[in-house]
Amino acid sequence: MKTLVAVEDLRATVAGWRRVGERVAFVPTMGNLHAGHLALVGEARESADRVVVSIFVNPMQFGAGEDFDTYPRTFGEDSARLQAAGVDLLFAPSVGTVYRRAEAERTRVEVPCLSDDLC
Repeated sequence: MKTLVAVEDLRATVAGWRRVGERVAFVPTMGNLHAGHLALVGEARESADRVVVSIFVNPMQFGAGEDFDTYPRTFGEDSARLQAAGVDLLFAPSVGTVYRRAEAERTRVEVPCLSDDLC
């Protein structure tokens, strides 16, 4: 299993697979994998030639006072599980890679009424 951290490398790898006609499945996660995640990986393996899984603990998914800093980060164990499950590529970008500069604030969406009750 290949592990990548740069978007450019991910794009190049996936483009190479697509050039030869391979289908690519993507399973996004925040890590701390459990049986449900691995079931999704299994479904992806059944429906595609290549499987990409991401591990990215997204700070934008946590509100003020929520548990971003204490969210379990189990990268080593997760990586071993994914390799055993036959994943082709693990994409593990940093926060700075996903949210370059002030992009994080530009991607925030708030819907009146709904944003108060739903995350």
